[in-house]
Amino acid sequence: MTATLLEPAAREWKETLQHVGHDMYHVPDYVVLDARLYGGTPAAFHYEREGRRLLVPLILRDIPDSDFKDAISPYGYPGPVCSTSSLPFWEEACSAFVDSLRDLRIVSAFIRLHPLLATPALSSHGKLVHHGETVSMDLTVSEDEMWKQTRADHRNHINRAKRAGTEIVFDDWSRLGEWVEVYHDNMRRVGATSYYFFTREHLEALHDAVGDRMHLVVACEDGEVVGGNTFFSYDGIATGYVSSTRRAPKRYADELLYDSVRRWCKQRGDRVFHLGGGKGGANDSLFSYKAGFSPSRNPFHTWRVITDPAVYDRLVRERRPEADPADLTTTFPAYR
Repeated sequence: MTATLLEPAAREWKETLQHVGHDMYHVPDYVVLDARLYGGTPAAFHYEREGRRLLVPLILRDIPDSDFKDAISPYGYPGPVCSTSSLPFWEEACSAFVDSLRDLRIVSAFIRLHPLLATPALSSHGKLVHHGETVSMDLTVSEDEMWKQTRADHRNHINRAKRAGTEIVFDDWSRLGEWVEVYHDNMRRVGATSYYFFTREHLEALHDAVGDRMHLVVACEDGEVVGGNTFFSYDGIATGYVSSTRRAPKRYADELLYDSVRRWCKQRGDRVFHLGGGKGGANDSLFSYKAGFSPSRNPFHTWRVITDPAVYDRLVRERRPEADPADLTTTFPAYR
């Protein structure tokens, strides 16, 4: 049995991904680049016994004014992945996860689970919080069936965009800078935090690192980029990374982008296009918009783990005395 916190270059990380179902969020290159945005250290917890393996991508952060750290998931849905569904193995691995982090003075871990990948036996080693549902498109059905599953207003808007001559262009990375301006304008409009202002340099570095697994699609009107998506296509799973369309009356480029991406991914052999959910998993207007493309729903949970309750309670009392350290369903970790 081995329980180890791996660095991105570790042989065991890449070897484990060859044995487990996973997504782009679990790839070392992705975790490295996301850790730079968070200002943390990329790592992965790895557990192996008798050829069975479990892996949890992490970003480690210093807890200011202390000699402790905590761990969070990279952006997206990078929950634990495992080569077996055996409950006893999951129990052993999760117990080793808690013990290993505590030994390294990592006080807590906040893990976003992957809605499409099963994660049994977590609740006995932390708190599972259900946030809502995400939307996914089944790309194994026919294109006619996908169109029937699309809500009437979306179908109407897609047809309008086509009649208006909106052009959809895939993987012309020379247009990235134009789209990033559109994206940043939208982030300013919605009051997004600084983390979500992904730069052109970050997106280029991510594309350089993962190659043909990452794609850019833009919508153009009269030669001008008015919207676009960046998305991953990896091991049969297509998943959106960041997207944005410039707002204007009677502009429906966004719906046309989603429709074009799902057809393109289907033709490449992807099985599912995961759209994600509402903000923080909420059943909000963003979720409603995505839900208009498909009837498929997937539960979204986060896993909150406290490895050292005494230290955790002390940090909460010192830094946020109004917070209840026993309540793991609200802001977590409560000392931040």
